[in-house]
Parts: sequence; structure tokens; C-alpha cells
Amino acid sequence: MSVNNQLSSTYSQASSHQKSEKIVGNRKKYRRYNWIFLLSAFLPIVGVGVFNILVDPYDVFNTPNFLGINHSKPRKDNSDRLFKANDIIRIKPITILIGSSRTKQGLDPNHPALENEQTAYNLSLNGLNIYELRRYIEHAIANQKELDFIILGLDFFMFNTFLENQPSFSENRLEKRHISLADFVNITFSSDALLASKETIVDSKKNPPDNIGYGENGFMPYRNPDPEKTEWRFKNSINVYYGFHAKYQLPTELTELKKIVDLCQQNQIKLISFISPSHATQWEAIRATGEWSTFEKWKRKVVEITPVFDFSGYNSITSEPIYNEMENYTDNSHYTPKVGNLILNRILDYQQEDVPEDFGVLVNPENIESHLAKIRQDREIWANNNSDEAELVKEIKQKYDEKLAEKAE
Repeated sequence: MSVNNQLSSTYSQASSHQKSEKIVGNRKKYRRYNWIFLLSAFLPIVGVGVFNILVDPYDVFNTPNFLGINHSKPRKDNSDRLFKANDIIRIKPITILIGSSRTKQGLDPNHPALENEQTAYNLSLNGLNIYELRRYIEHAIANQKELDFIILGLDFFMFNTFLENQPSFSENRLEKRHISLADFVNITFSSDALLASKETIVDSKKNPPDNIGYGENGFMPYRNPDPEKTEWRFKNSINVYYGFHAKYQLPTELTELKKIVDLCQQNQIKLISFISPSHATQWEAIRATGEWSTFEKWKRKVVEITPVFDFSGYNSITSEPIYNEMENYTDNSHYTPKVGNLILNRILDYQQEDVPEDFGVLVNPENIESHLAKIRQDREIWANNNSDEAELVKEIKQKYDEKLAEKAE
């Protein structure tokens, strides 16, 4: 080989070696850059996740509540479909009390009559329809094969075919034995969860320690109602009813209720059903929408499927006059735990002497017609003695209709 060829070969090898070293060096730089980039993006996300788990604004992870840090959770009440689904997985109760927010705010799972039915849990949800109710019962059965007792609170509005599943309802979280991946991501890493955590900390600094453990067994009574706003709450609640149920349609068959009764029979679960004791003005609101006969028809259909304790109507509890310091109601729809205790006394045959005689009638196909006739008679007496409250409901309906007419123009 000539000298020139040797030099050329040597130069070529050196140049190739330098290029290789440069490529390797660039790869290391890019790899290092990628790691730095990934860590800079990943660590804040992990930090947010850890922060949200520790604060636990939706009370899903069962993180301890610390006074002044996370003991008050303002997002919890409206996240009941989320945290209660996970409570069922964790607690696995053998007794559940289930219904709408009326049952959620009124029935205490620690009532003395349930002493031998523990662990008991209030699985009631805000504004649910009868389909959602049935699905949460199935979720409870899937997680506790020894589920033994269900207390079922029924409300007329649940059966309105126009009432769709709530936006917070998710099939994906039900009949699971662990939190769903979608829920875990949403409540751990989302910006909304971060905002909820901040709200929890701010609220915990303001609110007293009596909020610690609020709703730990699903029971969430209305907290500290302002007595000066009682009349406003009644008016607002009546308006809310008109907003959701002025248009009402009862299904031809109460199929979902029948499925619930069948589920209990198949799984040897004792079932006691009751109709909630809302205030008399709630029944007047139903009358104002022209659905009183539908309300009666609904009760007839219910008793064809299962006996039911009826606490509705115009009795000594539901006819409490509207005034600031009410004992039985926080608004026209929701009763207090005091009334809830009377319900449980009646249906569980406990200290019956404390329950007014006219509060709670066990209704079946044999006595339904006489029962409905008695309520009609009681209503006439109530309306004559409480004409101002009866007129209030009519006036609210009239104003509601006027606003609808204005929007339609």
C-alpha cells in the first residue's frame, strides 16, 4: 500500500471514530435531556397526586382527617355517587339504608334499633332515580354476599320517566371490588381535584371540628341551617321541584322496583320499604302540577309489588307550621334526623310509644283505598286550617308558570 493510501486510510478511520464518538455523545445528551424533560413533567404530576390523596377532598382514600387541614370537605356531599361506591367496597356493610337525599339526611345507621344489624351504612344519594337506586343495591350485593337487610326510602319523583341518570352517575364504578381507573385518575391527577383539595384546606381553616368524620357511615344531615332563612329554603325547594318535575310521567309498570324486590328475595335479604314524610307543602306542590291522581296511582302500583310504610300525607309531623325554629324540617322536602328516628322506630318496632299514632301506616292492597281516602280527608282539614301555606304553594307555581311563558315568547 502506498504512503498516500495509508495516510488516507488512517485519516478515514480517525474521522469515522470521531463521528462515532460524536454520535454517541449526542445520544447521551439527548437521553439526558429526555430524562430531565420527563422528570420535570412527571414529578409535578406525582406531587399533585400525592397532595390530592393526602387531602382527600372527596373522602375516597380514607385518609385521616386532620383538624384545620382536611376535616371539612365541601365537595363531599355532591360527590356521593363517587365516595359511597368506594365506601361500599371498603366497609362491606350487612345493612344498608337507601333512598334519595331525604333518606340521606334523615336516617341514622347508628339508630339503637339497628344495634344487631351492624355494620349499617346509609347508601342514599342526591336526586337519584329508581334505576340508579337499583344499581347501587346491586353494587352493595356484589361486594357483600352477607348483605342481610335493606331499608328502602321511596319517593314519587324517583319514578318520573323524565328524570334521567345524574351526570355524576357512572356504570363503570359499580359492581367492582376496587376503585375504577377512570375515577382514580380523575380524583388524583385532575386540575379539578387539585382545586377541590385547595377548597378543602381553606374550608377546614374556617369551620369548627364538628365536621370531622361527617358522613363516614353515609349519613349526612343538613348542617347548621340558618333559622332566619327557613321560609326562603321552603320556597326555593318548591321551585326546584317544579323545575324538575312539573312535567311528570309515571311508567306503565314499576319494573325497577320489582327488580329490587326480586333481588332481595333471591339473595335472602330482608326488605322494608317506606314513603318519605316530606312537608305538607310538598304534597301541595304535587297537587299544583295536576299530578295528585298520578301520586295516588303510584302508591297503588307500589303496594302491588311490596307492602310499604306510608309516612306521607297530612299528619301531625308533616303538617308542622312553617316558622324559623322548625324541629321536623329543614325545607319542604327534607326532614330532620329527629323525624328519621321516628321513622326507624315505627318500621323497626322500637319504642312505639314515642311515635305519633297518625305517623306511618303499613299499606298493602287490602287497605290502600281507605288509606288514600283518609289522606284526602286530612288534606281538606289541613287546607282549611293552613290556607296561607296552601296559597303560598299556588303563588310559587303561578310565578313559575309566568317565567316559563316569558322564556317561550
